Amino acid sequence: VGVIAALSGLSERTAGLTRDASAVIIGTTHFVNAVVERKRLNRVAAVRICLPASSSLPPFVDWPADLRELVRGGVHLLPGGYEVDGREIAPFDDRRMEEVAREIADSGVGAVAVSSVFSPLRADHELRAAEILARHCPDAVVTLSRDLGRIGLLERENVALMNAALTDLARLTTRAFRGAIEHSGLKARLYLSQNDGTVMSAETAERNPVLCFSSGPTNSMRGAAFLSGLSDATVIDVGGTTSDIGVLTNGFPRQANTVVEIGGVRTLFQIPDVLSLPLGGGTRVRRDPDRLGPDSLGYRLISEGRVFGGEVLSATDVAVAAGMAAIGDASRVGDIDDGLNSWFVDEVRRVLEDGVDAMKTRAGDVP
Repeated sequence: VGVIAALSGLSERTAGLTRDASAVIIGTTHFVNAVVERKRLNRVAAVRICLPASSSLPPFVDWPADLRELVRGGVHLLPGGYEVDGREIAPFDDRRMEEVAREIADSGVGAVAVSSVFSPLRADHELRAAEILARHCPDAVVTLSRDLGRIGLLERENVALMNAALTDLARLTTRAFRGAIEHSGLKARLYLSQNDGTVMSAETAERNPVLCFSSGPTNSMRGAAFLSGLSDATVIDVGGTTSDIGVLTNGFPRQANTVVEIGGVRTLFQIPDVLSLPLGGGTRVRRDPDRLGPDSLGYRLISEGRVFGGEVLSATDVAVAAGMAAIGDASRVGDIDDGLNSWFVDEVRRVLEDGVDAMKTRAGDVP
C-alpha cells in the first residue's frame, strides 16, 4: 500500500513523466525486521560438511533460544570440507548425502542451508551437496554459505541459515512489490537495494534476501553522495528512533570488517559499517533531571508528539521550540524555557559529535 501511494504521488507531481520509467528501486527493511521481530520465518534444514572436524559446535549453537526454536528444522553433519591449504579433511560421502536429502524431503522442510569448512576457498563439496539436494528435494530452496559469507565457519553458516529462513518472505515481498508497480500502471522492472550501495534484480533478492540488510542507511548514504557531490564524507541518517552514522568511501558505504550481530546472531558478510545511536525525531525528552531517550515514539510521533496535538515531549517538539525546525503547531511548545532548549542543543551536538568521532579512522575534520 505504501509503495502504491508513493508511486501514485510521484506520478501526480511529475505530470506523468514516471510512466516512462524503466526501473523501480526499493530499499526494504522487511527481512531484517523479520529476524529481529521473530516473525514470518520458515524452518531450515542445516547441512554442514565437516566431519570428523568441527562437530563440537553444531549449527544454531550460538543463536538465541527463541529464534533457534522458530527456525531449526533438522541438523545434519557429514564428512568432508577442506583445510586452509585446500586439502580434503575427508572425502565427500555421496551416499550419506543422498540419505540426508531424502530425510529432508520426507520432513517437508522447504529450505536448506549448506555449509562446509573453508568453502569460500574451495566449494566443491558444497556444490556436490547442492546437486544431490536438487535431485531429491527439487522444490526446496538451497542456500550455499560460500555465496554469502567469509572465512569464519559459524558466522558464515549463520548467514546461510538466516538467508534460507527468509526465502518464503522474500518471494512474498517481491511479488507484492511487483503487484504495486503493476497497479500503478508502470512497465518498470523491479530492483532492490543491496547493502553495499548497489542494486540487484528482484530474482537475486528472492535467492539472497540477507543482501538487503541495512539497505536503509545504504540508500541514505548513496543519496547523500548523489545530492552533495561528495565521494568521501560522513553521513548521518536521522530516523524516528535512531540516528545511523555511516562513512562514504569513493561514493559507496564503507563495509564492516568485523562480526555483526543481527537479531542476536553473529554474522560476517558484506554489510555497511553503521553506528546506530538512540536519537531520532521521536526520541522522548524527560525533565528533572533533563534526559534524552533512549526510548522513542517512533511512528507515533505524528499523533503523540506535542506539536501534533499529543501530550508527550519529543526531540521534534524541543527542536521546534528552539527554532531548529518548523513543523506542526509551534504554539503548543511555547511554554518550553530557554534552559531546556540550550541543554537540548548541546546534548544533541555531543551525541552526534561523539558518534562521528567513533566512526572516523584518522584525526582531523571530515565533511
